[in-house]
Amino acid sequence: MPETGKAETTIENGIANVTFFHPQSNSLPGTVLRKLAAEIEAAGNNKEVKVIILKSEGEKAFCAGASFDELISIQNLEEGKKFFSGFAAVINAIRKAPKFVIARVQGKAVGGGVGLACAADYTLAMDTASVKLSELAVGIGPFVVGPAVERKIGSSAFAQLSMDATEWRTAHWAKEKGLYAEIFSSAEELDRAILMLSQKLAASNPEAMSELKKNFWKGTEHWDTLLIERAEISGRLVLSDFTKKAIEKFKGK
Repeated sequence: MPETGKAETTIENGIANVTFFHPQSNSLPGTVLRKLAAEIEAAGNNKEVKVIILKSEGEKAFCAGASFDELISIQNLEEGKKFFSGFAAVINAIRKAPKFVIARVQGKAVGGGVGLACAADYTLAMDTASVKLSELAVGIGPFVVGPAVERKIGSSAFAQLSMDATEWRTAHWAKEKGLYAEIFSSAEELDRAILMLSQKLAASNPEAMSELKKNFWKGTEHWDTLLIERAEISGRLVLSDFTKKAIEKFKGK
């Protein structure tokens, strides 16, 4: 039986490490998306947890986005909506968690992976962590992750990423646009910075951080509905012949 990926949490000294993995460049099938959303929600509701770190396993890709194998298997609108709702669930879990979420981006982020990096409250990355919103290149569009990306980097940079869907943008570009707070040249430096920040936050006033997070996310209260509406758009587009052919072509590369 092929490995299907996982999402799990460890908690130490008030810091929750929520980690996901998939053998195909940390891509995200529906089962992993739902588990990841549940892990983030549980960490947010755990009184022992003061801060959440979101990361993936391995030294290469942070997240390759949607699982192409699952995309190609979608047969109807309901299946499509359900799959893309998985990304909505993760973004909304990050948004609604009353704890700050720090993202550790050790490598390239594509599509939904960019969405996760943007949804986090504070994102630190390697200087090799390029980003790409590839959805249009496979006939869809970054509809579900779009609100999180646009909120983080602005409408102009979001449009650039969305339209130039085959081009990588460097980690330096992502830092300049505000996606990454800081970039590092080694994993050791990255982890040291994440540990220092998470320890500071774990020692801070939980109530103050919760109120501050509410302020950061003010104006997104409608996202529970909005992101599901967006999931339906993607779910419809993924059924088109154009998209199915484009995905097969991508898989063949």
